[in-house]
Parts: sequence; structure tokens; C-alpha cells
Amino acid sequence: MMKEIISQTTWQEWLGVLFSIFQVVLARYNNPKNYLFGIAGITLSLFVMFNSKLYAEFTLNIYYLVMSIYGWLYWKFGKQKHEIEISKTNKREWSFVIGIILLSFTIFYFALTHFTDSDVPIWDSAVSAFAWAGMWLMAKRKLENWILLNISNIISIPLMIHKNLYLYAFLSLILFSVAISGYFNWRKILNEKNA
Repeated sequence: MMKEIISQTTWQEWLGVLFSIFQVVLARYNNPKNYLFGIAGITLSLFVMFNSKLYAEFTLNIYYLVMSIYGWLYWKFGKQKHEIEISKTNKREWSFVIGIILLSFTIFYFALTHFTDSDVPIWDSAVSAFAWAGMWLMAKRKLENWILLNISNIISIPLMIHKNLYLYAFLSLILFSVAISGYFNWRKILNEKNA
């Protein structure tokens, strides 16, 4: 079984996951080089997702690529004047989050079922919808971003296994663990601020 998994894994998948793991580790240590590894990993992931007919994941990775290039340029050349503090999502923001999830799911599902040969339109759309909403909350430094990103991660694990992308399933498991840790760390920071 393991030999079969290794033989089915492309070099793009191996390098994409490896670069993504380096990116996560460097981001944990607040190192701006994390974006360079992220850009490399995402670029390879675009190729893998397209060939696996995971078109919503492909689109999500384009979004990640743009944000990674922006992040690297901002960290490298930008001047940050004020850092937004961690906070909880209010009712108005939750309405917006639900809107992002429903709208993006609907758009992805419609596009996947009408314009592609995707065999997993529901699952591919769900992963991307929750990730888009989670990334929006993360940009606003909302504690609950970790929950939405983990919903995306937990759906992504069996989806990647179904597509024989075992390394990406493993990567989703790593991201799931990091998100749990991130949630509790941010909650601790928020509680200390409010104390």
C-alpha cells in the first residue's frame, strides 16, 4: 500500500507539500521568507489541483498565491503603522461570513457542475467556501477564523484521499493541528488583553 502511494505521488506534489510545510514553520517563527516557500508550494499545488480536477481548490490556490505575493512584498517593503488586535466576530460580521460561505459555495458549485468535469463538486466547493470565509476573518484578525479554516481542513482530508493526493491530505492534517493550536493561542492573547 505505502509503495503504491509513493509511486502514485508526483514530484510536484512532493515539492508542493514540502515547501508548504517549510512555509508554515517559518510563519510560526514570524520569518518573512515563509512567503517565498509559500509561493513556491502554491505554484506547484496549482498544477496538482488542476490535474486532479479540483477546480475550486485551484481557484483557492490562485487567491493564496496573490495574498502570498502581497504578504511578502508588505513584510519586506511595507511600513506597518498599527497592528489590528485580535477580537471576536460580532453578529454583523457573522452575517457577512455566512454570506461569503453561501455565495462562494453557490458560485463554485454552479461553475463546477456546468463548466468542468469535476467529480466532486460539492466537496470541492465546500472546502473553498469555508477557506474563503476563514481567510476573510483572518485578515480581520478574528478569533473564529481558525474554526472556519479547520472546517475547510477537515473536509479537505478525505477529499484529498479520494483524489489519491495523500501528501496533501497529510498537509491538511498538519494545518488542522496548527489551526487548533492557533485558536487556543489567540484566545489566550484575547483573554489576557481583556483581563
